[in-house]
Amino acid sequence: MSVACLQKHLPSVGPTVTSSSSSSTCGRRTSTCICTGADKERAAAQAALDLFNSQETTDDRQPPPEPPTQSQQFAAEIAKFEKLRDTLGDGAASISFGWLRVNAKPLTKDLSSRCNKRSYMLTTYLSDRVDKELDDMKQFVARMDVSLSKDIIPGDNESLVEAMQSLLAIRQRQRESSSTNVFTPLHQIVELLQQFKVKVKPEVTEDLTALPNKWEKTLKMYNSVREQLKPLVENELAAIATEETEFIQRTRDFRREFKDNGPFFFSVGHGRAYELIDEWKRKVDEIENERIVLAKRAELFEYSIAPADEVQECRNDLMLVKTLWDQATMVAEQIEEWKQTLWVAINTDAMEEVTKIFSKDIRLINKRARVWDAYSGLEQVVKNFLTVLPLVAALSSKAMRPRHWKQLMSTTGVTFTIDRDFRLDNLIELNLHEYVDDVMGIVDRAIKELSMENFLTNTLEKTWNSAKFDFGTHSSGVPLLQPSEEVMQFMEDHQLQIQNQMASKHVAFFNDQFAEWRGKLATVNAVIEVWVEVQRTWSHLESIFIGSADIRAQLPQDSKRFDSINDEFGKLMLDAMSTPNVVHCCTTPLRLEQIEGLQSSLGECEKALADYLETKRRAFPRFYFVSSPDLLDILSKGNSPTEVMKNMPKLTDDVGLLEFAQDGEGKFTKQCIGMYSKENEYVPFITPCDCTGPVEQWLNSLIDSMRSTLRHVLGEAVNGFLETNKSDWVRQYPAQVALVAGQCWWSTEVNQAFELLEDGNENALKDYSKKQEARLLELIKMIQGDLDALNRQKVMTICTIEVHARDVVAGLVRDKHQSSSCFAWQSQLRHRWDDEKEQDCFVEICDARFRYSYEYLGNQPRLVITPLTDRCYVTLTQSLHLKMGGAPAGPAGTGKTETTKDLGRGLGRMVYVFNCSDSMDYKTVGNIFKGLSMSGSWGCFDEFNRIAIEVLSVVATQVKSILDAQREKKVRFNFLGEDINLIGTVGIFITMNPGYAGRTELPENIKALFRPVSMVVPDFGLIAEIMLVAEGFLQARELAKKFTTLYGLNRDLLSKQDHYDWGLRAVKSVLVVLGGLRRAEPDLKEEYILFRGLRDFNLPKIAAEDRPVFLGLIGDLFPAIDLPRKRNEKLLATVRTAAQTSKLQPEESFLLKTEMLDELLAVRHSVFIIGPPASSKSRIWQTLAASWRLQGMKCTYVDLNPKWCNSRELYGYMHPTTREWKNGVFSNTMRDLAQAPNKDPKWIVLDGDIDPEWIESLNTVMDDNKVLTLASNERIPLHPWMRLVFEIGHLRFATPATVSRASTRPMCGLTSFLA
Repeated sequence: MSVACLQKHLPSVGPTVTSSSSSSTCGRRTSTCICTGADKERAAAQAALDLFNSQETTDDRQPPPEPPTQSQQFAAEIAKFEKLRDTLGDGAASISFGWLRVNAKPLTKDLSSRCNKRSYMLTTYLSDRVDKELDDMKQFVARMDVSLSKDIIPGDNESLVEAMQSLLAIRQRQRESSSTNVFTPLHQIVELLQQFKVKVKPEVTEDLTALPNKWEKTLKMYNSVREQLKPLVENELAAIATEETEFIQRTRDFRREFKDNGPFFFSVGHGRAYELIDEWKRKVDEIENERIVLAKRAELFEYSIAPADEVQECRNDLMLVKTLWDQATMVAEQIEEWKQTLWVAINTDAMEEVTKIFSKDIRLINKRARVWDAYSGLEQVVKNFLTVLPLVAALSSKAMRPRHWKQLMSTTGVTFTIDRDFRLDNLIELNLHEYVDDVMGIVDRAIKELSMENFLTNTLEKTWNSAKFDFGTHSSGVPLLQPSEEVMQFMEDHQLQIQNQMASKHVAFFNDQFAEWRGKLATVNAVIEVWVEVQRTWSHLESIFIGSADIRAQLPQDSKRFDSINDEFGKLMLDAMSTPNVVHCCTTPLRLEQIEGLQSSLGECEKALADYLETKRRAFPRFYFVSSPDLLDILSKGNSPTEVMKNMPKLTDDVGLLEFAQDGEGKFTKQCIGMYSKENEYVPFITPCDCTGPVEQWLNSLIDSMRSTLRHVLGEAVNGFLETNKSDWVRQYPAQVALVAGQCWWSTEVNQAFELLEDGNENALKDYSKKQEARLLELIKMIQGDLDALNRQKVMTICTIEVHARDVVAGLVRDKHQSSSCFAWQSQLRHRWDDEKEQDCFVEICDARFRYSYEYLGNQPRLVITPLTDRCYVTLTQSLHLKMGGAPAGPAGTGKTETTKDLGRGLGRMVYVFNCSDSMDYKTVGNIFKGLSMSGSWGCFDEFNRIAIEVLSVVATQVKSILDAQREKKVRFNFLGEDINLIGTVGIFITMNPGYAGRTELPENIKALFRPVSMVVPDFGLIAEIMLVAEGFLQARELAKKFTTLYGLNRDLLSKQDHYDWGLRAVKSVLVVLGGLRRAEPDLKEEYILFRGLRDFNLPKIAAEDRPVFLGLIGDLFPAIDLPRKRNEKLLATVRTAAQTSKLQPEESFLLKTEMLDELLAVRHSVFIIGPPASSKSRIWQTLAASWRLQGMKCTYVDLNPKWCNSRELYGYMHPTTREWKNGVFSNTMRDLAQAPNKDPKWIVLDGDIDPEWIESLNTVMDDNKVLTLASNERIPLHPWMRLVFEIGHLRFATPATVSRASTRPMCGLTSFLA
């Protein structure tokens, strides 16, 4: 049994065995074959398998065992069945399987019977075989004895041949088996039969005894006859050798003739080729039969004839050439059939496919055939046809026109007519394969011309015959042209396609048509471009010249001109509506000239309007800081001050509303009696301001009233400082007045202390320092008390300045300064009220002296003053004193812009902050400088080095002209060709973040105009202490130390995440939160409040891997404090409801992130929601907005992707030629939300990746300025109820300036599940 068989029957026993002689292995079968039989047989089979495995692992150098003889194999097979029969006979009659008993008797009986039959079959076969072989041997011996006994007569060839045949037969029998092996197998079979008790015939035994002797006798006769015939054999062999030589020569001649005259030439044709093949086959058969006869004779005499290779080669060549001609016949018949195909029914694809198969079959023919002419001819036929077919396919193209067929006839020199009887044969007769390039050139021209024809008819004519203008309606009822984007896209595409078509070398036939369409579309494009521009200008000017009586009165001539333009434009639009087809409408005779005339007239009106607006701006320079639409709105409503009032925040620092007197009927008059800040602080005017006349005049009067009122009230506050209780005095006066008056008295009292010190009172400064401590404690108690929001902010601001004043005095005491002329005191910003001569306030620092400007600043918080702030103040004020600009520079979050603004507030100046970008040109910056110079305001240009380098070169000239005029103390000066006023208080400052993306290096000529200030990281500990004091904390110093220690450790020990910010803005945000917590839980220990604020505000932005470190740090700083997070249950309830309404599962992590976002939006106006895709960023803020609605707050949000357009389209840009402002998507959105009448929450959600190109323009929106400054000089405020929400994946490409301006809420690891 083989190994594979053993494996098949025993798959579960032992390891899998792989047979080396088999390519497949039974052990890999997936099903199990169960063999019937006794357990003993299975064990025996397993033993055989183990034996075979052990033999496979033996040393290869041992000789293999001898294979068993046939009789041994039969014996083993018969023994197997005998043993199986005996085993079945000894088996039990029944077998039990638990409760089941099976009667095995019928099965064992049947199997025993089968074993007996198998044994009988094998023994019968062996017995019959012995009989047959013995009979055959007896007959052969008898026949040989008779043949060898005959006498051989010399010259008798028949007797000689007969004797030689007998000798040959004996030799063959001897080759088949030796004398010992002839009878030994028979003896073994007989013994085997006797072993298994099979009766053997007596005749068999007798024959086995007698036959070996007879065979020996026959062999002796064989040797005797062979010796006797030797002389005769030698003669015969010589004759055979001669005949063999002659035969070999004939075969060589035959081979040579076959090569020369065989069917190997393509010219004979397939008909004649088959005849030649038949003839040569007969010849080959004849010569081959001759060799067979000779070989048989030679074999009798034990002579070997050399093989006839030439004959065999001829036969092989005949077979090969027959295959070749079969293929040639098939090709010829198929091509002939195709030639009869009508031209209209030709299927070149099918022909080409079959021909390629022919070519492939030819290549598969034996390589010996490739030297024959027939092969080359057949191959060339197929190759030519393959060459012709693409030409036929090309010529069958629908692009072929009669002109192309004529060109083809001219090329081939054959004239033909294409009709219904035109067949492929007619085309092949042209021998197209000889004109491949010419034919393909004709077809290519035809195809290109068809493409042009289709473009002309199916594209141009069809498109523009159906293209129509859409029309809208202006508010005045005039139709407005609205060319669709589809039409404009068609215009652009078709013009480009026409240009490409006319550049083609095949355009000659359609050149005139394309030229005509090019002219039409060029005209249409020009007309639409000018028309849209005219329409836009008309729409802009219509509301001004038609809707504004003030403008019509101021510009009567231009108003008349516009009236005629308006009439002509209305007729034009009505005519356009009657002919809506784009081409017909635009190509009407003189249409372009008509529209260009309107454009020219409108340009004159625009210029007159621009000149008019310029005069208004010069009359009231603050108009330079509002956009033209806002200015026109102000001018058109100039006679209604209550309507102009909404624009006051754009004209002043903090005036929100105006208070007007009412007449007897309760109607508002034009007498302004007071002003409200944006924080709702009210300041009554000392004398009413008459708001009649031109708007620019009464606005100037209003500014004068504001200043005179603040000056008067400041004098009262200074005089009443010592006469009134501190808390009452603070409540009595506006925040700005109370702050400046307090600073005036601080300067006075410090000077008085120095005087006492000089007079000998050594404790004068120390006593004053204690007095300050008492005042500061009184202020802190006021903050902790029950104050309204307005007074609390006022007291916090005063407290912030008082803490700095305390620290200055403490420093003077510590350093033991003896005179007021010491630099430590002179370098402070000192306010002084001159009550004797000028009744005015002056600000002094070092050797610089400034008059206070009384710009109303409202109730805004002031900057915490640190030693870095003092140094910056000194540098900037010295630059002003020296008539230079100031240039604070440093990393993000170091207070560059805020310090400049705070210095301006300290001097009572109006400070305009401009967020610079590459969209600002020299004209935009020039208008800003005009406004600053003529109004005496300060301009702080944030990120100044974002302006393009070529613009900065011109800006340098502009700045220099202003500074030169200041140095010369001019009242008027020439500014780039214009003579304008100059107010000496003007100040120009630039702030820069060096080394950030998108920044340029300032030219040397502009560096020389500004005094640089290097801003470094401020003293966080001092800032935290002062702000904690301002928020009402008594243990401010100790808490500030823990605060700054935690942030320092966070910066050093936590991982470097893109969204981590431990800088000034982050510190300030947490301090504001702490103030709210302090007021919410006044009885809670201050240390506990700090712990809760630091943990709850920072934990949401901490990455998962950093949380254990952060919690460990805060636990070490605040040991034994474990306050639970304060939860807003009302918010959580609405969030759950909103989430379930949106088919979301309100899981705890989802609720927590939503609550964190709510807390963050309460204290920060710019928030980054960071996380990978599918981390529920959008769902978080959408659910929060929905929950706010459930609480009764109408939350409005606008979601846009800032990456879908460039920064010009996002924010807007100034047209370089017309100086017209084009609004952007974001600026429009922010303006609409800012101008909404209600104060419900409004979010702008920017869902897109961060990059400096667009987000840097939001710096002034994201910082404390909260205003979007555009290149049009428009300033759009971010109101307290508005928020910026950035939904982003990472901050990898954000600059530190961006990261520091916004608080982050990572959403990593958060998953929301759809219900």
